Amino acid sequence: MQPLDARSLPALAGSVSVPTYDRSRVRVGIVHLGVGGFHRSHQAMYVDRLLEQGQAQDWGICGVGVLPSDRRMAEVMAAQQGLYTLVVKHTDGTLDARVVGSIVEYLLAPDDPESVVERMAAATTRIVSLTVTEGGYNVSAVSGEFDATAPEVVGDLRPGAALRSTFGLVTEALVRRRDRGLAPFTVLSCDNIEHNGDVARRSFAAFAALRDPELGAWVDREVPFPNSMVDRITPATTDEDRADVARRSGVEDRWPVVCEPFTQWVLEDRFGLGRPPLEDAGVQVVDDVEPYERMKLRLLNAGHQALAYLGRLAGHELVHDAVTDPLLARLLLGYLEHEATPTLLPVPGIDLDDYRRTLVARFANPHIRDTLARLAVDGSERLPKWLLPVVRENLASGGEVRRSAAVVAGWARFAEGVDEQGQPIEVVDRRRDTLVAGARRQREDPLAFLADRELFGDLVDDERFTRHYRAVLGSLHERGTRATLEALVDSLPAPSSSPDSTPP
Repeated sequence: MQPLDARSLPALAGSVSVPTYDRSRVRVGIVHLGVGGFHRSHQAMYVDRLLEQGQAQDWGICGVGVLPSDRRMAEVMAAQQGLYTLVVKHTDGTLDARVVGSIVEYLLAPDDPESVVERMAAATTRIVSLTVTEGGYNVSAVSGEFDATAPEVVGDLRPGAALRSTFGLVTEALVRRRDRGLAPFTVLSCDNIEHNGDVARRSFAAFAALRDPELGAWVDREVPFPNSMVDRITPATTDEDRADVARRSGVEDRWPVVCEPFTQWVLEDRFGLGRPPLEDAGVQVVDDVEPYERMKLRLLNAGHQALAYLGRLAGHELVHDAVTDPLLARLLLGYLEHEATPTLLPVPGIDLDDYRRTLVARFANPHIRDTLARLAVDGSERLPKWLLPVVRENLASGGEVRRSAAVVAGWARFAEGVDEQGQPIEVVDRRRDTLVAGARRQREDPLAFLADRELFGDLVDDERFTRHYRAVLGSLHERGTRATLEALVDSLPAPSSSPDSTPP
């Protein structure tokens, strides 16, 4: 079968949408660190839209792999000349497929960090964007302080070191631009962190200050770090997805991307060297991102966490099965309405009731086949940023926290690494050993998991939260997940949207 590359595009035109713009004329203006499925379903797609409209030819993307594990992506990008198929799966089973051409270069930093630094330092590069995961900013979940002792940070601060971290690569590029009389590029975080631009500013300025205090002050003062909110459910690509693309298109795409129809990008208009006209591609360019990002992180992202651990313990593997389970649906809907929504700011142009209904419908799309295992990865980076702010605000205001306490207790039970049938659960987390150790002590000490102050701060000292947490955790151990959920949701006010109204 013919591989996907520039030579195969003419043969695809009848079955799949393909770029009609001349990719050889597209110049790199954006360097993106962390090219995974989400970047390719989201930011790269928006730039591809502009290119298809005849715009943004100076805003092509150079993708960068920062980790050794990015080697496979580098090989695919090289073989396919940056091309890949984006497959949008609608709830009725229909598909839309397009070959995206906006990534015109790809570099692997572990092989050649110098090339990556020079590409960012080039005068043509005006934006360096990031999807390096919630944990990629190297800050404490509780204090928000930068961890100067992290091995990759210590290594990159050694004189003459081969740079390995995002911080080392980006900071060196900024230094070279400053030395050459070039203005700094904009650093654009596209990760699921509240105030992601502000977090990125603090992290990069802190790293730069470890290298040179004056440099840290310059980064903090001169480099633009706009905030952004990004949203599109993008599950991991499976072999079945690859086979389906091959059947439909007649070419072999080694790493297509599948996603839902919904997409949103809300972007603070704060760029030092210009930006593509992203509003022409459907991006919301605003003065203040905070209401949108708080809405998305506390509803969608924290809602995913509400399903991930308890859903797996209840015997589900796929998100759409979990959200159409009446018990889990009542838990989720109640959390969204009664715990998360009261902590939100007014969101211009958004009806929150409609947003919540749309959210549940998105989770219930059976064709996405998103996995609970994907949602459960790196809970130590996710819950403290998405769910625990809801808990703390509701504790301060006297609001409801019982469902949130149940989600945290579900995570603690999940972290024991074994399900109710005695089968192993794979706990994938940067802090796995610490989490599992605490979870396996909690039958004797119910607060052993919650006592991790690096994750939970002083939450273990709050009697109102711990009372609900201990009750759920004890019930999970003694009665099991389904009986625990049934008792919990029956004891709480029902959400205004019933589980029966969610899509099948």
